Amino acid sequence: MIVGVPKEVFPNERSVAVVPGVVPSLVNAGLTVLIEKRAGAQAGFTDEEYTAKDARIVDSRDELFSQADILLTVHGPGRHSDAGSADIERLRSGQIVIGFLDPLGTPQGIQELAGRGVIAFSMELIPRITRAQAMDALSSLATVAGYKAVLLAAEALSKMFPMMMTAAGTITPAHVFIVGAGVAGLQAIATARRLGAVVQAYDVRPAVKEQVESLGATFIELELETKEAEDKGGYAKAMGEEFYRKQREMMTGVVADSDVVITTASIPGKRAPVLVTAEMVTGMHPGAVIVDLAAERGGNCELTRPGETIVEHGVTIRGPVNITATVPYHTSQMYAKNITNFLLHLVKDGKIELNTDDEITTGTLVTNTGEVVHPRVRELLGLTPPDQPEERSDA
Repeated sequence: MIVGVPKEVFPNERSVAVVPGVVPSLVNAGLTVLIEKRAGAQAGFTDEEYTAKDARIVDSRDELFSQADILLTVHGPGRHSDAGSADIERLRSGQIVIGFLDPLGTPQGIQELAGRGVIAFSMELIPRITRAQAMDALSSLATVAGYKAVLLAAEALSKMFPMMMTAAGTITPAHVFIVGAGVAGLQAIATARRLGAVVQAYDVRPAVKEQVESLGATFIELELETKEAEDKGGYAKAMGEEFYRKQREMMTGVVADSDVVITTASIPGKRAPVLVTAEMVTGMHPGAVIVDLAAERGGNCELTRPGETIVEHGVTIRGPVNITATVPYHTSQMYAKNITNFLLHLVKDGKIELNTDDEITTGTLVTNTGEVVHPRVRELLGLTPPDQPEERSDA
């Protein structure tokens, strides 16, 4: 089978789905690897590095799509750009597409893929189980996002992060508050601590307290009922508005005392909960910074504008979009390992094998045989479960 790796056309994306270092594992599995010309250039990987690992460079995007049995992408065809929509027309029935497809945020795009007859797997849906850890691309990208969020904050802050003993006396350390202690939040804590900040963190899951404290941060405990805050897959669940109202009330004082607030709370397929209101921003001191990693889902801060940096009441609010694309080398390196491990999980004797009894395969498969097959995506589209007939009228 032939694996094709196209150049990414998602706006401002600089990463690539496959790096030279993982090509040998694909070749050894009996696969032929085609790379669109200069697909890895913006991430720091040359065409010559790919050919040295036995990949073949293809000049034409049309040629790549026409030859490939399997397409490995960062952002799947059709996502939010004219160029991506053009790729939809290049797809053919039976072709396999693997990448970030945003199935819970834009399920209509999944329906388009089904209409082309492709077999599509979404990397966002990798289950959080031990067997799938090496395929967990969301965690890889969250690691990059948490690290870069702290650097964005440090750049915008009018203070230095560490305590310093200087000729002019002692400089006190910056106070950083991390909201959400998932992968991104924990990486943000570690990075802020390495820069010398005093760090506090909060998460609706009390179980992460030990992880927060192991990184040298103080865990903020709020008296809230949080038993239903996490689903069985390890992802955050949306809570009721009353819960978020109480949460905001209890967080107000901590936010006001912080030089930097980094928010990371995101619910798959839903608008991000508002955790920092406009009123809370007015309580922060001038020169403070908010970095909102949930900007793409509407933002955890009420004043966030996705893709922009604004100043309100003297507070700088940054709403980065696709932040991982600003660190394309290591983003590509990690993602390539994840997506390669996933593909090799599907490959048996040089061919794709769809094992419907396997949790990883069924959990990520979103389209097959011309149909949307993932239950959650079908629900969002108003379709009946795949094992139930559609209602019809013979009138």
